[in-house]
Amino acid sequence: MPDFSDSQLFELAMGLEASEQQFIWVVRKGKNEKEEEDWLPKGFEKRMEGKGLIIRGWAPQVLILDHEAVGGFATHCGWNSTLEGEASGVPMVTWPMASEQFYNEKLITQVLKIGISVGAQQWTRVVDGIKREAIEKAMRQILVGEEAARTKALGEMARRGVEGG
Repeated sequence: MPDFSDSQLFELAMGLEASEQQFIWVVRKGKNEKEEEDWLPKGFEKRMEGKGLIIRGWAPQVLILDHEAVGGFATHCGWNSTLEGEASGVPMVTWPMASEQFYNEKLITQVLKIGISVGAQQWTRVVDGIKREAIEKAMRQILVGEEAARTKALGEMARRGVEGG
């Protein structure tokens, strides 16, 4: 799994803040990462109190996605996450990093039209280069675009498909 560079995490934080949207951000530390969080903008967590939550480590993704308050999902476009986002009926901000994720992004954004890309273009081991403006734009657009209605309809179909009887 690719790692995010400190500068990319910083840009992500700044994009989230600039989007003025509420968020839950799950950050998993790699084995070789130091305890200090140099990537976190000074005062970020204080400024985001009541607006954003950073979860360090593992989080129950399906449980979170199924919550009625969740309006969008930023995903690396792995197949499981793609299915979980679609089945939960939440539109996606796509950020593929490796292998089939770029094909899954095309399915999400161009075929099903239930997501918006941040603009990742190439397979990488260290994720870097996506600017805060692209993150902010995608985060704002995903909640007001037609992707939200389309994804909700797909989520309803998915739920009906697994109902008893």
